Amino acid sequence: MRAYLLLLVLSALVSFALTPAVRVLALRGRVYTPRRQRDVHRQPVPKLGGVAMLAGVLAALGVGAMVPFLGGIFTDPVPVRGVLLALAVVLVMGVADDLWDLHWSLKLSGQVAAAGLVALHGVRVEAMPVGWIPVGSEPLQLGLTVFILVLTMNAINFVDGLDGLAAGVAVIGGSAFFIYSYLLTRTINQFDYSNLATLLMAVLVGSCLGFLPHNLNPARIFMGEVGAMVIGLLMATAAIAVTADLGALAGFRFRNVPAYMPVLLPIAVMALPLADLALAVVRRTARGASPFSADRGHLHHKLVDGGYTHRQAVLLLYLWTFLIAYGVVSLNFLDWRLVLPVMAALLLGAGYLTLHPWVHRSRRGSP
Repeated sequence: MRAYLLLLVLSALVSFALTPAVRVLALRGRVYTPRRQRDVHRQPVPKLGGVAMLAGVLAALGVGAMVPFLGGIFTDPVPVRGVLLALAVVLVMGVADDLWDLHWSLKLSGQVAAAGLVALHGVRVEAMPVGWIPVGSEPLQLGLTVFILVLTMNAINFVDGLDGLAAGVAVIGGSAFFIYSYLLTRTINQFDYSNLATLLMAVLVGSCLGFLPHNLNPARIFMGEVGAMVIGLLMATAAIAVTADLGALAGFRFRNVPAYMPVLLPIAVMALPLADLALAVVRRTARGASPFSADRGHLHHKLVDGGYTHRQAVLLLYLWTFLIAYGVVSLNFLDWRLVLPVMAALLLGAGYLTLHPWVHRSRRGSP
């Protein structure tokens, strides 16, 4: 655990230290988000913060490769090489989009290329976790993997609409995933605790923690396309890697962990971004627009328009992420008959807080 935590801290320090320098470069190059109708910020804010986040991830991975405790991850360097190549594509495509606002089809092509590199280097869906149905066809494995990775990258991008929201959601959900993956690894192998998914979550959480102080309201810099895609790529890659680990251990998955957990946990960690993505696609296609077109109908927009302040809306969405992610993780360690009623009560409370402005107005007879 100490090795992972040290890399987490290293990633955070590098990300925190480099973000001001990246901000200066973005200001000098006039790389900032202009004021748009759907935005909640009042002044142009520089982008490219994801470059500092990515630097934190790469620095921690580089040091991790030299740590004997994590040697098992780098014994076969092919999956790690695939992640690094994908991150390189994300960097180039994300910076280009922040500079020139690329067409959505070109951005999608870059995301598919990055996801394909991960899949071609061995991190892929080899079995459907529900019923553990093998996916024997290699083209189907590649297709499913690319779909999941691209879906997750876009989900994070969609939720990145308020200061500190995407980075904070990644810290909360990623830390829950990190705890689950680490304890799972300890149970699978009592002699080698090194695991790619755990490593990716540690460096990602650290990177987001380092960036978050610069991104909290009022934000001094945005993560931009690079940051959103880095979060989505690493989260989805870790989720697929964990599923592959369990798929190879038929006896383990039913003896020590609920059989549904490899499916439920990634969904729980990404519940907020995935819900926002699904609603956006339905909303936009229903009015005949492209699913990739921008609008002001996201969950965070609704909260702000409903009466919450910027910070209150972010904290409320943090609460939802925490309750769902850590609630699901707790099912691994506590009796479900205790967890489910407590979760239900807490979620009802969160639901009341979320709907409070509308309830208050209806009681006063306001439209």
